[in-house]
Parts: sequence; C-alpha cells; structure tokens
Amino acid sequence: METQAKNALIEQYRKHATDTGSPEVQIALLSERINHLTDHLKSHRKDFSTRRGLLMLVGQRRRLLNYLKGQNIEGYRELIGRLGLRK
Repeated sequence: METQAKNALIEQYRKHATDTGSPEVQIALLSERINHLTDHLKSHRKDFSTRRGLLMLVGQRRRLLNYLKGQNIEGYRELIGRLGLRK
C-alpha cells in the first residue's frame, strides 16, 4: 500500500489527532490489504503462499472485530457499515 493511501485511510478512521493504532484503524488497514490480495488472487489462482497470507489477515481482522464488538458495540456496527463487511 502506498504511503499516501495509507495515511488517508488512517485519517479517515482515526478517533483523535494522534491515533494510528486503534482497532478501527487496524481493521480498516487490514481490509484494504485483504481487498488488494483478493484482486491479486483472482488473476493468480495458484499463488498459494499469498492465499495463506490472505487467510491469516482475515483471521487477524476477525479477532480485532470480535475485540471491538466486546468493547464498543456501537463503534463495531458503525465500522462494519462504513467498510461494507456484512451483507
């Protein structure tokens, strides 16, 4: 991910001026990487090492979402709505 794109994503999801590591920001960054790797795997079907990395990122995002759901259910609902994770 390009530095400018990453900074824009952090800017969009942060809670305060110096926030770079809150669960909301981490989930947004992971979602961007997951979307990028999903597109990569559509054209490179036999890239199994990338597939493994993608599954690990999905698991990490799932754990962060579960944590956020336990800590702040309203923030969780808002975040999945903004990211479009649930259909």
